[in-house]
Amino acid sequence: MKSGFLALLGAVIVATLAGCASRSLPPADVGAPAPPVQARPELPPLTGSLAHPKSRWVPTAWSELPGFSDDALHEGWIALVANCARPNAAFAPLCAEVRQLALADDGEQRAWMMQRLQPYRVESLSGQSEGKLTSYFEPVFEATRRPSASNTVPLYAPPSGLDGRRPWYTRQEIDTLPEAQAALRGREIAWMADPIDALMLQIQGSGRLRITEPDGTQRMVRVAFAGHNAQPYRSVNQWLLSQGVTRINPWPDATKEWVAQNPRRLSQLLWSNPRYVFFREEALTDVDAAFGPRGAQGVPLTAGRSIAVDRDSIPYGTLVWLASSGPAVQLQKLVVAQDTGSAIVGAVRADYFAGTGADAGRLASKVDQPLRLWALWPK
Repeated sequence: MKSGFLALLGAVIVATLAGCASRSLPPADVGAPAPPVQARPELPPLTGSLAHPKSRWVPTAWSELPGFSDDALHEGWIALVANCARPNAAFAPLCAEVRQLALADDGEQRAWMMQRLQPYRVESLSGQSEGKLTSYFEPVFEATRRPSASNTVPLYAPPSGLDGRRPWYTRQEIDTLPEAQAALRGREIAWMADPIDALMLQIQGSGRLRITEPDGTQRMVRVAFAGHNAQPYRSVNQWLLSQGVTRINPWPDATKEWVAQNPRRLSQLLWSNPRYVFFREEALTDVDAAFGPRGAQGVPLTAGRSIAVDRDSIPYGTLVWLASSGPAVQLQKLVVAQDTGSAIVGAVRADYFAGTGADAGRLASKVDQPLRLWALWPK
């Protein structure tokens, strides 16, 4: 296990340093957006302020952080090194030290954190310090490059002229209007067999596909978020509950069972969510495969160490201490705020990146539990 960790960390450091060299990032003034590097076309600016529109940060002692002395910090350090590929303005000056400590033991890393960082309890503007933790993951599905008798559900690249600030066709209109279908013709990336799996891929925002090419060969690729139709997101589970359905979990198994019993209502279920996500295909190198997709910060997510947040509460690139106890999982650990999502809104709100594949998906589907957060900010 330790040798595997060292190999992975070494790959991260090499990839991070190579990425920094190729992009010629300035050494200190990194508050401006970096050039895009296989990330979303328009990366949000990274901030370095303690003033946030949706939260207040209350300075506190390290002793307040549950489990701080017990976390395997060397595992979290992978996310810290990845974070230094595009740090926020406050954290950037510490990145040289972070890389130097990459192979240090937990005690040295913990001492460094206590010397260089100040913990702040994250609260709502009204003083509420408890919020909600959910989880997401990167699914893996089978797909074909061309449609077939079994694979009839397309995944699309963005249509020409898509503007994420101006509403495009709804999901129902994409399925039914000739002009919407004409705009997407030739934009198919791959074809899937199950429309619920395709919907899950859109809800998660990215995933991996084992694609069968026309010559019969197979290869694994990543399909990453490339935009959406700027229509409102609506929860399919909430729609099912409104229809009197009482069993909606585990998702998506319960939903697939409902569809099997109500096949004529499949379109109605899908169309209950007007939001439609478009993808781009990315090759998977060995280093890429060890990580999740790039989050909104523009760096690859680390399983169990990256979270999605409301960036009006916690800036991207912020180190965070997370504490959450529930029936699904007990967590007291170091994480990094590296992503966001349309449902991740509020001061004490986080979405925990569980990783890739079926096991991560089973965990993610169960997490809906209380949460406390502490921002760890440079002194």
